[in-house]
Amino acid sequence: MTQQGELSRWRALRGRLDERLSIGRSGFPTAWARTPAVRALREVVQVAGVSPLTHSQVNLDVHGVDELKDFHRPALIVANHASHLDTAVLLSTLPRARRRRTAVAAAADYFFDTWWRAGGSAIAFNTFPIERGESSRLATPGELLAGGWSIIVYPEGTRSPDGYPGRFKLGAAWLAVQHQVPVIPVGLRGTYAAMPRGTALPIRGRPRVSVRYGEPIIPQPGESVRQLGPRIAAAVTALVAEDVTSWWEAQHPVVASSVVPPLGSWRRTWEQSEAPAEGNRARRPTIWRS
Repeated sequence: MTQQGELSRWRALRGRLDERLSIGRSGFPTAWARTPAVRALREVVQVAGVSPLTHSQVNLDVHGVDELKDFHRPALIVANHASHLDTAVLLSTLPRARRRRTAVAAAADYFFDTWWRAGGSAIAFNTFPIERGESSRLATPGELLAGGWSIIVYPEGTRSPDGYPGRFKLGAAWLAVQHQVPVIPVGLRGTYAAMPRGTALPIRGRPRVSVRYGEPIIPQPGESVRQLGPRIAAAVTALVAEDVTSWWEAQHPVVASSVVPPLGSWRRTWEQSEAPAEGNRARRPTIWRS
C-alpha cells in the first residue's frame, strides 16, 4: 500500500473512532477521571506541569485566597471567562485541598469533540462535559457536589470575545439553589491580554494576571434562581472592578459598573489587549470565616 493510502486509511480509522466515542455529546462518561489512580496521575500533572508552566507564562497576582483556606464546604467556583488560560490559572491558585477535589464544567462541543482532547482534559483538569446552556439539567454536577467536589463554572457559557465580562446565564445559580451549595465568586483580569481568543499560546513577557477570590455567596432560604443569579454576576463584576480601582471603591455600584464594555467592539478589544497594570494592594477587610 502506498504512503498516501496508509494516510487515508489512518484518517478513516481515526474518524470512525471519534464518531464511535461520541465525544461531542454530554453523555461521554468521565467518572473514570475521578478514580484513585487517575487522581494520583492528575496531581502529578497539575503540580509538576500545569502550575509551573502557568507561573512561567504569566505573573499571577492573587488576592483573597488565604481566607478561602478556612472554607471547606463543596462549592461552585464561578468566574468570568475570557481565555483558555482561565482554568489553568484557577487550578494554579486554589488551595491544595480544594484543588484536589475540584472538577471543571467544560463545553462538550469543544473539549469533548475528539477522544484525545476529551481524555487529555479529563486527566489534566478533571473536566466533565456540558452542553452550552444546559448545565442545570445534567445529573453530573449534582452528583459531584453531593460527593464533596467543588465545580468550576463559567456562567457566560463561552469565552468573552473582547475580554469584558458578558451576560451571566442562570445555570450556576440554579445549581446553587437546587443543591444548596455556596458560590465562590472569582474575578479574573488579564487572561484575555495574555492569551486572547484565536491564539494557541500565551504572549511573551509574563504579563500580569489578576485573580481575586470573593466572599462566598450563600443561597438564602426561599431565594429564587432569578434572585441569586444577579447577586453572583454583581460579585464577579465587583471583583474585576476592584482590580481596576480598590476594594472600597468597588463596593459602590457606579464604580463596579466601570467594567461595563465601552461602545465600539474595536475599542473593547483594544483596551483589553493590554495587560492590566499593578492593582491596588490595600488589604481587603477580612469579614468572613467558616
